[in-house]
Amino acid sequence: MANLEDSIVEISQPVERFFGCSGRMLKPSVTTIAAILDEVPEGRITTTALLRSKLADRFNVEVTCPYDTKIALQAIANDAQPKAAYWRVVKANGELISKFPGGLEGHAAKLQDEGLAVDTNGRSAKVRKFRERLAQFS
Repeated sequence: MANLEDSIVEISQPVERFFGCSGRMLKPSVTTIAAILDEVPEGRITTTALLRSKLADRFNVEVTCPYDTKIALQAIANDAQPKAAYWRVVKANGELISKFPGGLEGHAAKLQDEGLAVDTNGRSAKVRKFRERLAQFS
């Protein structure tokens, strides 16, 4: 279940290895994820990693929880009337996210509606020249 409120927790010792650091971690809410997605303009994209990094900077923590970020994105995507443009998020290498509504085809259609080219010829669907389409957060 997605977080209704943001929380900041200490990174536990077992998890320090995963993140490569100690300190604090943001567990973002759906509202926070939706708000940062609102900063991604039409025709632009961001990656899950950039999204988490920007949130960590804004909340002055070392990392943002990837699991809670994923859960919040899924909650937004699966809402009957999504509160933010979840389809503007791709994986770190430009791959589309199959867990979004409609699968890869649904994700590709939303991106193509905004003028982004999607390559479906490889093993996975990717946004063409995705680095050139990355949004710059303020």
